[in-house]
Amino acid sequence: MALSLAREAGEQGEVPVGCVIADASGRIVGRGRNRRETDGSALAHAEIGAIAEACRETGDWRLDGCSIYVTLEPCPMCAGAILNARISRLFFGARDPATGSCGSVINLFMENYGFSPEIRGGLLEDECSEILTDFFRGLRERD
Repeated sequence: MALSLAREAGEQGEVPVGCVIADASGRIVGRGRNRRETDGSALAHAEIGAIAEACRETGDWRLDGCSIYVTLEPCPMCAGAILNARISRLFFGARDPATGSCGSVINLFMENYGFSPEIRGGLLEDECSEILTDFFRGLRERD
């Protein structure tokens, strides 16, 4: 589902990143995709949208017991939101050498914030990377 949301974002001219959040039973409680260009907001990242929807759906800002799945390694802002929402597990696809905050640039989850999710990167990494590579190749070809 996160890959589908990433593709949707790319079709809308957004950097193709998608995200879903599932509760402890596996029910999807939040979905998001990049919407920075559409919304004209630096805050409109896939994770932020998914976290906001999950909080509305669950009626709580605490998303402990939930898992977040995102196609690209979270940036510092999204890593902070994941920490603040107390999301229990983070799964991401492609690494982000520019702003990745799960180890590519920095690992904010290793800092002493009093909470840290279980993290697993590289899930469907080839598929997630390919969507991004194709998107940016398309932009270069248009220029």
